Amino acid sequence: MSGSKSSEWVGGPVGERAVCVVAKNPGPMTLDGTNSWVLHEPGSTQAIVVDPGPDDEQHLVAVLDVVRARGAQVAVALLTHRHDDHSGGIRRFADLAGCPVRAFDPAYRLGDEGLADGDVVEVGGLEVQVVETPGHTTDSVSLTLAAEDALLTGDTVLGRGTAVVAHPDGTLAPYLASLERLRTLAAATGIRQILPGHGPVRGDVVDLLDGYLTHRAERLVQVRKAVTAGARTPRDIVERVYATIDPVLWPAAEQSVRAQLDYLAEAHTREA
Repeated sequence: MSGSKSSEWVGGPVGERAVCVVAKNPGPMTLDGTNSWVLHEPGSTQAIVVDPGPDDEQHLVAVLDVVRARGAQVAVALLTHRHDDHSGGIRRFADLAGCPVRAFDPAYRLGDEGLADGDVVEVGGLEVQVVETPGHTTDSVSLTLAAEDALLTGDTVLGRGTAVVAHPDGTLAPYLASLERLRTLAAATGIRQILPGHGPVRGDVVDLLDGYLTHRAERLVQVRKAVTAGARTPRDIVERVYATIDPVLWPAAEQSVRAQLDYLAEAHTREA
């Protein structure tokens, strides 16, 4: 993940039905920390938690405190993807909350149900719908919260900067297709805000997704030019293309370059 920290994101209520609890795990790859989302229909006694977060007892209890403050209990936890800063606490959270965990990847499910494209999860009168959005990881999903005209994107789209598509789990062709799918969905359904896995809520949804797609296209051009100019390794390309970003992010950038090179190789094969 990349992008300067222009202002601190501390979470809190978003609309009537969503509350963000930010984990205390800030860093270059996690921005202000991982966003855990409590989704709750006003007046209901049941809630959904999206991405319980890292294995941090204080954070997991803070998420539960938000649920209880709304007079509810957790009916189910949903996972947007497998990365540890989102999933590391699922077993402990399930124990604390007494709830199942549904995920696209069977290895991260606690209970009998998973998540699949088009699934509707209904809890206490609140509905979220699953949108399969692979690319950041092979198991990434997004979730629509129609009652708030909102889209929870995990790490597919961030509140600040851009997401890493890190080889080998991250693959660029599916990621670009996922961005296109989300843009089409947002334009067609009037989604007006993104509730991301890191960073602040965004309200410029279609423009944001257009910017993500433009950024990826520009990076591919830059990588092609670097290779043409003599860059031979991912590190060579990073030093040319990502020279202005914090060097602490260069290892992640190298994995992103590997995904870009794979994409370009596949595109060359298709054109041949």
